[in-house]
Amino acid sequence: MKTPREIAESYWKAECARDTAAVLSHYHQDAVFCPPGQELKGHEQIATFYDASGESFPGLKVEILHEVRNGDESCLEWYATLTDKNGNVFNIPGVNVIKIRDEKFESVHAYFDPTVLNA
Repeated sequence: MKTPREIAESYWKAECARDTAAVLSHYHQDAVFCPPGQELKGHEQIATFYDASGESFPGLKVEILHEVRNGDESCLEWYATLTDKNGNVFNIPGVNVIKIRDEKFESVHAYFDPTVLNA
């Protein structure tokens, strides 16, 4: 069985490739994704976040800094570097609290400061 971190690493590889279909393959159909200020349920709603992010920021790199795990749940501290269409670079620290079921995300709560992207 894959660990929550292994699933997250695969997920971030897909997200960095800006491949929404591959990202969604890491989520259950009934999963919940909660980026700041939102609660997205199911693939259709979750896809809107990743499509918009990929459109605004075609460049993405993510490094996992730390993990705290309890069975099928993990809290992953990360550092992301996003690059917009004009080549502007944005650095964002954050945390994802994830819960997996059958080697896919059941829920992901992402905590980061989205105002950094408005600079």
